[in-house]
Amino acid sequence: MEQPVILVSDRSAVRTLTLNRESKLNAANDDLLLTLTDELKRADADPSVRVVVITGAGRGFCAGQDLGDVSGRGMTFTEHLNHTYNPLVRTIRGLSKPVISAVNGVAAGAGASLALAGDVRLWAQGASLIEVFSNIALVPDSGSTWFLPRLVGYHRAFELMALAEKVRAEDALRLGLCEQVFPDETFRDDVQAYAERLATRPAHALKLTKQALNAALTSTLDQALDLEAELQQLAGDHWEHEEGVTAFKQKRPAQFVRSI
Repeated sequence: MEQPVILVSDRSAVRTLTLNRESKLNAANDDLLLTLTDELKRADADPSVRVVVITGAGRGFCAGQDLGDVSGRGMTFTEHLNHTYNPLVRTIRGLSKPVISAVNGVAAGAGASLALAGDVRLWAQGASLIEVFSNIALVPDSGSTWFLPRLVGYHRAFELMALAEKVRAEDALRLGLCEQVFPDETFRDDVQAYAERLATRPAHALKLTKQALNAALTSTLDQALDLEAELQQLAGDHWEHEEGVTAFKQKRPAQFVRSI
């Protein structure tokens, strides 16, 4: 029986979506990309899910596009991106719940974009990232030209893309490409523990925070201030805020998770 391209598992309000083309270092084909997009939307609609983790099976996170999958299909580069990668990246960034990119191994090409797209990026010690596009005379895509210069600046981003330099975990942490690096042998347990901690935080407030941060990346200060004021009202009217204030007054931890 053929294995599913995306493995789905739930634990403690955390849904883990595992890219499952292990023999190809999880190189992406259309089935994987479209299925991952669908599973993200399904997780967003599931009230029992509070955090989503994207990771890879085996040694690789995602080795980028499976070039054998696109040869001879009669689809232009533009059509392919608009059919697969672009909707996926938009879905990740637009999800109402936190998305963790758990980079367990190599993240190359479009896989590097996927590694950068999460709200939180957690890396294994042996993980690496490479903007490999220039090696086959292509332009970085799937959001890389948007994510990378915002993280490391124009000039470093250009160098990484032009020379296709491999970035290892310790350098990724220094450059701001990830938030934390965990030992390889405990990586999946460490990611789960981090995700479970995040799942205890106020879901509605984090949803609004994501909205504000994403908008701020392309807005003026005045626009950001206006949106903050609007979203703060929505947050202040929500039960989470009442619980947070009550817990503060009672000198106890706030309980932001309600039974479904």
